[in-house]
Amino acid sequence: MTTGVATARGSARKGARRDQHRVPAKWRKLLALIPGYDCCATAGPGDWFDAEAADNAVEFFEECLHHIEGALAGKPFLLESWEKAIVGAIFGWKRSSGYRRYREVLLYVARKNGKTPIAAGLALCSLVTDGEIGAQNVCAAADVDQASLLFRHAAGMVDLEPELSSRLEVFRGIGQRAIHYPLENSGLKVISSEAATKHGGNGHLAIIDELHAQKDRDLVDVLSTSMASANRMQPLLIYVTTADFDREGSICNEKYEYACKIRDRVRDDHAFLPIIYEADRTENWKSKRVWAKANPNLGVSVSLEYLERECRKAQDIPALENTFKRLHLNMRTEQDVRWMSIDKWDESSGLLPGEMPEVWRARLMAELRGQECWVGMDLSKKIDLTALSLVFDATQHRPAIVLPWFWMPGENVRAFEDRDKVSYSAWHRQGFIEFSQGNEVDQQAIRKKLRELRGIFRILEIGYDDWNAMEIARQLREEDGFKMTIVKQQLRDMSEPMKQLQAMILSRRLFHGGNPILRWNTSCTTVFEDVNENIRPNKKKSSGRIDGVVATITAIARWLERSERVSVYAKGVGV
Repeated sequence: MTTGVATARGSARKGARRDQHRVPAKWRKLLALIPGYDCCATAGPGDWFDAEAADNAVEFFEECLHHIEGALAGKPFLLESWEKAIVGAIFGWKRSSGYRRYREVLLYVARKNGKTPIAAGLALCSLVTDGEIGAQNVCAAADVDQASLLFRHAAGMVDLEPELSSRLEVFRGIGQRAIHYPLENSGLKVISSEAATKHGGNGHLAIIDELHAQKDRDLVDVLSTSMASANRMQPLLIYVTTADFDREGSICNEKYEYACKIRDRVRDDHAFLPIIYEADRTENWKSKRVWAKANPNLGVSVSLEYLERECRKAQDIPALENTFKRLHLNMRTEQDVRWMSIDKWDESSGLLPGEMPEVWRARLMAELRGQECWVGMDLSKKIDLTALSLVFDATQHRPAIVLPWFWMPGENVRAFEDRDKVSYSAWHRQGFIEFSQGNEVDQQAIRKKLRELRGIFRILEIGYDDWNAMEIARQLREEDGFKMTIVKQQLRDMSEPMKQLQAMILSRRLFHGGNPILRWNTSCTTVFEDVNENIRPNKKKSSGRIDGVVATITAIARWLERSERVSVYAKGVGV
């Protein structure tokens, strides 16, 4: 029978005061693995290291806990050295009272390094071995689904170990995901940031998973204040996260910056444990040596082959560079990044050797006659660039095709050329853009073009953003008989089709014929990315006009919805 539970409880609250520097050599070596942080040098008056308690906590993990998924499913949770350092520091360091030294922990480590399993193990170790009567422990996250991931690991670990399942009751009902410890009237439950204001009482342990996904500080404030009760002698708040973006009001960035000050001995807080695995922003993000700094489990749960593949994708598609840096190197990045490598864009032109873009378009217009297509419309402002994009599905003999059309007010062409540093006049002579009379785009000319194109192709649907387009959309629907569908220029509507377009360009599954205006739009496009890896074009931050790209993404949005297909290409990009 396992002894992990009994031994982990055995040394609790001895209350003996010991010399803080009498840390056994084995534990000195392990604790030194916490990057840049010295547990001994930062200890407060009376703090001491209970090596027996640290050993027992490690034994609890390795004797009582098992992995619940993947290649190690069902096998004992044998800790790596860096994980032993974390477990030993949290459960081994004590105050003069015999209670835990650390009250806050930041575990800041890149994706796929086993953050969730170790956090689940810490939750169970605290619940079962702290000896806290009536302990209120929580797994928290931005939403219930994320919080439930940690709970699922903890519950699965209980199921796999008779020593735990005989003591603990697991509830998996809807709205009641909890683990109860009847002997001590304690428990571990799931909450989300939406329910944070409903969480009261006096907390003993709280683990906030993926802190970077918190939109504000409310959840952290609620949980930290719930631990302020004098009834709790050793409350513990653990933040588990990868890096966030540079953004106003980020509680993740606030805690990270505070942790860095403690690590760097700028701020004195002996109760905060900073565990920060990261690559420096100034380092070469393509270097394998740099990868190891943010991935302590490299070669264990994170394969070198996987990181090499993700790094190559990030080099091919600039929009993925920040994703790679943030998720896999733990670098804090900006939210807005360049979208597409223009070299990769050019490789997907589909032009025959020596063929000019205008000749390609004329050839494809003839070849595509009578075929189905989806239209995206980006009207932008009446005094600026307006775009239509037609997207044709792939066939056995060719990839998907995009054919764009552009308009702008003819009266302002010279001013637009000075502003944008491009030659609209040359593009007009080549037939790539039409100039409207006066100082506004003639929306009736767009209606006329769509009716003309309907005589050539089978237009199934037109996607549009209703901002600036309500009247023309009504006319196209009611007077011209087109099927019109609103596609908002926001994350919910734009993310998946934008990723699909990225993937098709990278794999040369879409040809664009080298249209010079669409190419310029592509070179100007930056993307906004949220913490859930959703993306959309960012017109405000882009370096020039991006209307053709927006129109193309809008058309693809309707193509994906209408064809009811899941993008295997987007999945392959890994965003």
